[in-house]
Amino acid sequence: MRNTTSVLPPKTPEEGYHLSEDIADDAMAWLRNHKALKPDQPFFMYWATGALHGPHHIMKEWADRYAGAFDDGWDAYRERAHEGAKAAGWIPADAELTPRPESLAAWDDIPEHQKPFQRRLMEVAAGFGEHADVQAGRLIDELERLGYGDDTIIIYIWGDNGSSGEGQNGTISELLAQNMIPSTVDQHIAALEELGGLDALGTPATDNQYHAAWAWAGSSPYQGMKLLASHLGGTRNPMFVQWPGRIAPDREPRTQFHHVVDIVPTIYEIIGISHPDSVNGIPQDPIDGVSLAYSIDHADAAGRRRTQYFEIMGSRAVYSDGWMASALGPRLPWVPGAPPGIATWTPDQDPWELYDLDHDWSQARDLAAEHPEKLAELKELFAIEAARNDALPIGGGLWVPALHPEDRISPPYTEWELSGDTVRVPEFCAPALGNRPNAVTIRLRLAERANGVLYKLGGAGGGLTCFFADGVLTYEYNLFLIQRTTIRSAQPIPAGEVAIEIETTYVEPRPGGPLRVTLRVDDTEVGSGTVPVSAPLLFSANDCLDIGRAYGGAVSRHYADRMPFAFDGLIDTVHIAYANPGGR
Repeated sequence: MRNTTSVLPPKTPEEGYHLSEDIADDAMAWLRNHKALKPDQPFFMYWATGALHGPHHIMKEWADRYAGAFDDGWDAYRERAHEGAKAAGWIPADAELTPRPESLAAWDDIPEHQKPFQRRLMEVAAGFGEHADVQAGRLIDELERLGYGDDTIIIYIWGDNGSSGEGQNGTISELLAQNMIPSTVDQHIAALEELGGLDALGTPATDNQYHAAWAWAGSSPYQGMKLLASHLGGTRNPMFVQWPGRIAPDREPRTQFHHVVDIVPTIYEIIGISHPDSVNGIPQDPIDGVSLAYSIDHADAAGRRRTQYFEIMGSRAVYSDGWMASALGPRLPWVPGAPPGIATWTPDQDPWELYDLDHDWSQARDLAAEHPEKLAELKELFAIEAARNDALPIGGGLWVPALHPEDRISPPYTEWELSGDTVRVPEFCAPALGNRPNAVTIRLRLAERANGVLYKLGGAGGGLTCFFADGVLTYEYNLFLIQRTTIRSAQPIPAGEVAIEIETTYVEPRPGGPLRVTLRVDDTEVGSGTVPVSAPLLFSANDCLDIGRAYGGAVSRHYADRMPFAFDGLIDTVHIAYANPGGR
């Protein structure tokens, strides 16, 4: 995407395309244009690669660099990472390595036949991470080649949160977790075999994400991971600052407590500008951050950020003057399915923990029992900060994924009239064809033994599609690779002008309930079938609805090697309408 406009990739993955490389190339081209047209003007660039966010997609040769590196499993890797961080001086020598949660599997608990799958998931992630780092290096090299190196401040933050446990037990389709659909590792391995075995991991055929225990290991020495705001493993990331014309290289880490909201005021202070009170006549919210520029010159200076709150899906914490109070919340990100008891959960019943971060770097020692007055003080402070920052109600982020997936972000319409060349409509903006009763009516002109995609929603990791294969009308519902339902017309559809209708109804009207799909040609039923389990939330966080061809990921393996598998006839109109606009 460029702003709000879809940009089609210049080549396919088979031709060597990768997003991280593409956005590095694009950024370097922008810098060259700046040098040519406004060389005397300052510039600001925010460059954010999609790595190491899931899905973990990387070319095989990058993953192969780490072959065997993780053979001894996550428990051993976590210990190595902990000792390595101490040896490098990044964490204090007395930082304690926190134990693995009881509900998170030990490496020795993993069946031997599953270990190659779990190892390869981590090898792919490691290769993905190194590849992203190399693209950042290319961008910095170009800055220096253009002569901008000495005068450019580079703030490099590795990650947008802690390592992610959304892969849960290791997955070939990461949206299973967001849809809270339980599955087994053996289901994933069996589906993977149909895609080419372990070599399919990291390719466009899968949306893989590593086991949550690799995320725990990667968050050494902390307790948390992504989606846990209660513990620093979920929120703490490395940051490096480079400014060759002003800062001498210095490996001494700065340990003052700061937050990502402090980056903007830091830049403002360094370049000597202030936060605008209004933009285009619109009053601006105040800046919450505190500049950390002071710490660049004075490694041992007292920290200036006094307070910071954290919250996501009911997991929460508040920092104040070296202390942190934490409440784990109702959901452990590595546990599949809906959180037990979520329907009656209330944040008022959550136990809180208390840590003295000045003397306990990794939140290893809970002091709640020893200092109940300090804990009460911080809980009150959290309530104030949460209210001030519009974070109430606590746990509100669980409403959609855990309780009411039908309330997900969606367009306000119940009926659409699309043309045959409508493409790249993000799923959040598109009709919910996979979990709302609906009818899709397509008026088109068929060639003899027609081929090509009529429409597809989602991508390789999950979605639905309707297409022609040698004249046979075919519908496929891809439930995150672990279950596929295919419905076909008994005979090829004759050439000519026809009206095709695909009707979807619920067999059982509940989130994730089975669907009845009926195919009709000129009002005559030509095929029908039942989708046993539907996706209650959405198929994809990044793929789209396409009419007349399939960009992005291939929902069906039938046309994966023929993408975009454009329809060889003529689509006049596509009419989509929900069957019961007032509800499911």
